[in-house]
Amino acid sequence: MGFTKETFPAGTHMCLIYSDDLERRKLISKFLECGLKAGEMIAYFVDTMTSEDAENWLVSMNVDIPHGSKAGQLSIKAAESTYCPNGRFVPEDMLDTLRCFYRQTIKEGYPGARVSGEMTWALKGIPGSERLMEYEARVNDVLVTHPVTAICQYDANRFDGATIFDVLRVHPMMIVSWRDGTVFTFFLWKHPINFTDFYKLESTISMNLLHTSRS
Repeated sequence: MGFTKETFPAGTHMCLIYSDDLERRKLISKFLECGLKAGEMIAYFVDTMTSEDAENWLVSMNVDIPHGSKAGQLSIKAAESTYCPNGRFVPEDMLDTLRCFYRQTIKEGYPGARVSGEMTWALKGIPGSERLMEYEARVNDVLVTHPVTAICQYDANRFDGATIFDVLRVHPMMIVSWRDGTVFTFFLWKHPINFTDFYKLESTISMNLLHTSRS
C-alpha cells in the first residue's frame, strides 16, 4: 500500500477519514507512489485543487511522475467531471467507469490498478449525489470481479457525523493516520454485506413509517 507494512489483496476498498490535510497528502502520495513503483495503472480524482496543482503536490512529495511513453500510467482528473460527467451523479455510470478502467489496465498489460478519489465533490448539491452511499456499497461487488484497489477520501471537517457513519458502514476497511506517522487499518466487517439490499430495506421501512404517521 505504501503507507503501511501490511499487505492487502488487489480489490481492497478502503476509506480514509481525515481532519488534517497535510497528513492526508502524505498518506495518499505514498499510496500512489507505491502503485507507480509496482508498475500499476493509477487514476486520481481530485476535488480540492486543480489537476496541475495535484501533480505539483505529488512532485513536492518526491513522487516520480511518469512522462513520455509512460505518461499513461498515471491520470489525474477532476473528481466532479469524473463522477458526474453530465452534471448528475449516476452510480451505475461510475461503476461502469471502474469496470472499464480495470479492463483497460489488463488490456494495456499493467499488473494491477489503483484509484483514489476526493469525495468532497458530493457536497456541492449535484443532482444524484444523495445516492453516494448506494454507490459506495455497490463498489464492493464490482471490485470482486474487477479488482481495483481503492481509497475513498472523506474530510471529517466537512462531512457531517451521520454521513461519516454511513461511510464506515459501506467500506470494508478504514485507515487511521496519526500525526506521529503511525498508520492503522481496521477491518470494519469480516464478511461482505449486501448494503444495496440493506438500504432498500431501510428506505422501505422509512416510507412505511411515514405512511403510518400520516394515516
